[in-house]
Amino acid sequence: MEIIVLIVLIVVVWLLISSHNKKKKKEALLKRYGDPEIVERIMLGRFWQGQTQEQLIDSLGRPLDIDERVLKTKTKEIWKYNKTGANRYGLRVILENGVVVGWNQK
Repeated sequence: MEIIVLIVLIVVVWLLISSHNKKKKKEALLKRYGDPEIVERIMLGRFWQGQTQEQLIDSLGRPLDIDERVLKTKTKEIWKYNKTGANRYGLRVILENGVVVGWNQK
């Protein structure tokens, strides 16, 4: 019985800490971006066309790998997430000049 109470207590404390951390993150994002809709998308781990690379990092974290090509008029990067094998990724997000322009998700 004591073990069950201890486990329940640990879960409750973990949930409270997790909720507090999410609230702090949400407040920080709102201060940074000033747009509740953008903050909500980021908190849900979403990505979209027109999203900045900073917003993408806040949404999905840093990519596992980046391919970069510098052209005359723009810089094109492919950010890779969700590694599935040797040089295989479940998600590739394409950025031009630091802005999301598309993605390939498998």
